[in-house]
Parts: sequence; C-alpha cells; structure tokens
Amino acid sequence: MPFTLADSPEEWPVELTEDLAIGAITTYRRDRVRMPSGKAQNREYTLHPGAVAILALDDADRVLVITQYRHPVRHRLVELPAGLHDKRGDGEAPLEAAQRELWEETDLRAADWRVLADFYNTAGSSNEASRVYLARGVETVDGDSHDREDEEADMQQEWVPFEDLLQAVLAGQVGTAATVVGVLALAAARSRPEGLDSLRPADAPWAARPF
Repeated sequence: MPFTLADSPEEWPVELTEDLAIGAITTYRRDRVRMPSGKAQNREYTLHPGAVAILALDDADRVLVITQYRHPVRHRLVELPAGLHDKRGDGEAPLEAAQRELWEETDLRAADWRVLADFYNTAGSSNEASRVYLARGVETVDGDSHDREDEEADMQQEWVPFEDLLQAVLAGQVGTAATVVGVLALAAARSRPEGLDSLRPADAPWAARPF
C-alpha cells in the first residue's frame, strides 16, 4: 500500500464486543479483533463523545485560561475553556458546541472562529477526539451567567499574554493536551508567510467526528 501523509479510515473485523463498565460519560469496552495474521486478540478501550476547546485571543494578544481541579491527576490544571461534544444526537455541530462551551464556562462570545488543530487524545486506549478552535473578536455576553456546578463552580479565569503561555508550555509548566496543541498550533500558524489565513475555517470537515 503506498504511503499517504494523512490518517485514513480502516476497520479490522470484530468478532465479539463486550461493555465492561458504563459510566456517566464514558464506556469501557472490550473487542475481540481479528488481526491481519488471522489471529484474534482482545483490545480494551474507552468510548468517549469527543470534546472541543477554545483558544480565545483578545486584541492585546492575551489568551483566556481557566484553572480547574482534575481528580484523576490530583492537580489544578491550567486549561483552555473546553467541554464535551455530547449533544451531537441533538444536531449540535462542533462549532456550536465550542460556542456553547465558551459561554457556559466564561460568559463570552466571539465573532471570528477558525480551526487550530484536531487530534486523538489517546488513540491506543480511547476513541476520544478533540478539536481546538481559535476565537477572536471576544466580548462578554449580556444577561445572566451560566449556572456552574461541581468542578466548574470552582474554576478561576485569567487573561495571560500569549508569549507567556507559549513559554509555560515549552517549559512543561502547562501540560493539558488541548492547551499544548492549541498554543503550538497558533505559534506555528503565525510563523508561516500566510499567518492565520493558513488556518481552516470553523466549519472545516472533521474526519474523526463526521457531522
């Protein structure tokens, strides 16, 4: 098979599927997969609805970050605003999910949206896929704030210079996946001759989550 510099769809035969545990957000599944050699092997992985994240950039070249407690890693992490793309069954497109999450977590809206990057978080153990957007023309939404609960009720917000956030990523001080991917993608786009015009439009196709 000739090499193509792009991910490509492929599916090996599954002889048996068993859900080992079902949670509020994820399902832990075991498939018995037939290998090209003819041998069958068990593969366990987590089903996840996918997520969107937003790098909101203001006119002073600052990025809005939040800090949020994440119990699995026992850390308060510096993150971009983000959330689940779990309303696809209701007809919600990825961009609509990002716009909703930006408002729910920060009370902000944005006039200009671009795709920064798409990635699989942990393709060896989960089908989770994430898309990071660049949002500009940011302003506060008039009216009531979204009612935040649990970890979200304890979130803190801060506008930080982009260069400071980039340096924190390179220094290993900030390590959440969407933040690292989004910040490095923005830095890479800015270094190209066409600049931010090299970024895909906000409604660009997303192979991992066809809509």
